[in-house]
Amino acid sequence: MDAISVIRTKRDRGELTPQQIDWVIDAYTRGEVADEQMSALAMAILLNGMNRTEIARWTAAMIASGERMDFAALSRPTTDKHSTGGVGDKITLPLAPLVAACGAAVPQLSGRGLGHTGGTLDKLESIPGWRAHLSNEEMLHVLNTTGAVICAAGDGLAPADKKLYALRDVTGTVEAIPLIASSIMSKKIAEGTGALVLDVKVGSGAFMKTVEDARELASTMVALGTDSGVRTVALLTDMATPLGLTAGNALEVRESVEVLAGGGPKDVVDLTLALAREMLDAAGLKDADPEKALADGSAMDVWRRMIAAQGGDPDATLPVAREQHVVTAPASGVLTRLDAYDIGVAAWRLGAGRARKEDPVQAGAGVELHAKPGDHVTEGQPLLTLHTDTPEKFAYALDALPSAYDVSPAGTPFTATPVVRERIA
Repeated sequence: MDAISVIRTKRDRGELTPQQIDWVIDAYTRGEVADEQMSALAMAILLNGMNRTEIARWTAAMIASGERMDFAALSRPTTDKHSTGGVGDKITLPLAPLVAACGAAVPQLSGRGLGHTGGTLDKLESIPGWRAHLSNEEMLHVLNTTGAVICAAGDGLAPADKKLYALRDVTGTVEAIPLIASSIMSKKIAEGTGALVLDVKVGSGAFMKTVEDARELASTMVALGTDSGVRTVALLTDMATPLGLTAGNALEVRESVEVLAGGGPKDVVDLTLALAREMLDAAGLKDADPEKALADGSAMDVWRRMIAAQGGDPDATLPVAREQHVVTAPASGVLTRLDAYDIGVAAWRLGAGRARKEDPVQAGAGVELHAKPGDHVTEGQPLLTLHTDTPEKFAYALDALPSAYDVSPAGTPFTATPVVRERIA
């Protein structure tokens, strides 16, 4: 077996054999296949695709490159959620404790932001003392004592994916649906959860810009999960407009706590409840009432215990950026568009995100929204507030915003896109 013959097979639109896939993943993980050879194979996969058999074997080979976690000792059924990433997507923060308050165990392995999309771990690290990195023993302890844990995946979980993900990021192959699907599902299956709900974003602020691409990705991942014995369902959710009224780290934590306290923006609450119901149903807890758990404070209680169990202070004051700049409405009328991608880029440029994995982020940086599409605005009223510790970043962020929103004359018809667009099982 050699790398060149594997590359040629896919370059020439052939089907990779199970033996080829097992060998190339193992050899790449060990360093026998060079980065430039795996780059060529990844590009061939992007251009020529993979069938379901190939994707399933590729995913299995990545799982086999590392360890698998086992939650069989837990007294609760396990259920997890994965989002493909978006702008203002703080849903994991209220969702994990909410589902735990309803009787499930939620082992939520999360990641960091890159580019215009925010990362759950970056958001939670704005809470003083909170730790993202836990040993397997610590993770199980937090799960046993609180019902939910949100932490970073350990190095032993699908190491082939970690190596390949970094390579895809710098070779223009991030968008390959077979590689996205196998990347996500190898980690989730290796994580050992019994049920999985996928939040597949679609729109300008998502990696999948069209419903057709999002549907293909969701269907591929649902099939991978189902074939591996994990009860899997996917929701296609809107990411043309940012979720909620904030994009940034501490800003989104503050908004998540508002949701847990029974308030918060309607779209965030609606999506949190929709995903919670799917997770509980997949876990066999059909009679649980997540809306009640939000209203009676039990979800907030789990949040506070979970944050404290990971070293954080749930009562601590969250960081606030030193500088603010207000963007006002250019005219009176109806706000008919607020582009998620442009808002995400502005938040990233203000310091909320990173261009490279090793870049630091500012806890207080981001964008606060004062109106959402469908709202009436008056000329000169605050539309956005930009937050950063480094005011020289304002000009760079403002460059992303001239085409970020449309204000149409009063009376212009407006129909909101539902936050949940489709369900795929």
